Amino acid sequence: MSKPTFNILESTITEIQYAIQQESLTSKELTLLYMEQIANFNHAGPNINAVLEINPEALHIAEALDMERKQKGVRSPLHGIPILLKDNIDTGDKMHTTAGSIALSNHYAKEDAFLVKKLREAGVVILGKTNLTEWANFMTEDMPNGYSSHGGQVLNPYGPGKIDVGGSSSGSGAAIAANFALGAIGTETSGSILSPASLNSIVGIKPTVGLISRTGIIPISNSQDTAGPMTRTVEDAALLLGAIMGTDAADPSTGMAEGQTTNYTSFLNLDGLANKRIGLPINYFNKMDKEEKQLCQHAIHVMKDLGAIIIEVEELPLELPESTVMFHEFKNGVNAYLARSSSVSSVSSLTDIIHYNQVHKKEALKYGQTVLLEADMKSGLMTEKEYLQHRINDIRLCQKEGIDKVLESNQLDALLFMNTDGCQIAAKAGYPSITVPAGYTTKGKPSGITFTGTAFSEANLIQLAYAYEQATLHRRTPHLEAE
Repeated sequence: MSKPTFNILESTITEIQYAIQQESLTSKELTLLYMEQIANFNHAGPNINAVLEINPEALHIAEALDMERKQKGVRSPLHGIPILLKDNIDTGDKMHTTAGSIALSNHYAKEDAFLVKKLREAGVVILGKTNLTEWANFMTEDMPNGYSSHGGQVLNPYGPGKIDVGGSSSGSGAAIAANFALGAIGTETSGSILSPASLNSIVGIKPTVGLISRTGIIPISNSQDTAGPMTRTVEDAALLLGAIMGTDAADPSTGMAEGQTTNYTSFLNLDGLANKRIGLPINYFNKMDKEEKQLCQHAIHVMKDLGAIIIEVEELPLELPESTVMFHEFKNGVNAYLARSSSVSSVSSLTDIIHYNQVHKKEALKYGQTVLLEADMKSGLMTEKEYLQHRINDIRLCQKEGIDKVLESNQLDALLFMNTDGCQIAAKAGYPSITVPAGYTTKGKPSGITFTGTAFSEANLIQLAYAYEQATLHRRTPHLEAE
């Protein structure tokens, strides 16, 4: 008698592991089911276009992990679990790493990014690479979220072509919303995990800069870049976050995270909001549209019912002074990355990328490259007074005089925002945030609430988010029609 087909829709990592333990599923079968989901909806049906590339070794990896499970047991709770990676994260295998740029369409990384090594050590099946807003949305002004010259346009499963997919981890958000894998790793510099997580009704964690190594990730800003998990549940995000942590000698920022827990699932507490003091920046709330305010008010009502104390705060500025930090750091980081990438010898600097795009203008420059051009005007040496002063100001205004001041003066556990409202100040501070589904507008557009805290407060934020998530269970599966 054949086994019944397992339903992967909305399945969690824990549920999958139980099914495998009960021998009603194998990792190979699970990988095939996700490949079938991708076949039906990525370049067919609604053409979500979230996945750029499938790992040709994925099934072999899954089979090997099935055998290892039988012979030796499991490596971790992620053993045999298929995960997708944003295509600015290096893999030293048969997949490309392109940042969505046709200039890098033939680029193969020499080795895995540090976080990819950690995933493989945990027994993860690297299923494929996801599309993104080109150069992680640091290429030009007015480029639509989810567009890249290499991959085309990612669509939001909740309204393909009608609802913004968010960016720049667009493919990661859309893929997980569409049940193309159990989770994905996105990257964020300023809103690039939180935005697509909110708009695709999934969970996204933007960690503290330094918690996750950036080695092997195509950079934008050394001050702000981080990778983080994107999943359908807080529990799955907590599992992934713990797996990709680790001190990396090649990324000095990870030295700050020494001693941090890797067991974030121990903070999955249904009473996690009880007696917690949550700050609501009232100027951010006041600028929301009517429907956003209603969703936020409903979330606040739920949190109060769960024992949270909501306190209106006024200290956080809506607008921050102009900063050119990312332009200076982008040129420095990209030039260093390309100089080490022998498979793209035709483009070994940002200047080369700009020239390549100009030569291939029809394919490469549908929306221009104004941001690349502005970044290329910087020295890349970061000796300019402008850069140094702006970096100092970002730290002062966003850390000591920003988030930390508001938290300390009001004795708060976290700040509450809708969607990505507070992402800029958290990004410049290098501080963590987590977004969780908070419902939908009358037109079906997903929204999320975002908890933000001080440095290395991920455990606390996960606790808050889990309690809210489990009390509301807002996420619903997008309706996708196969051809």
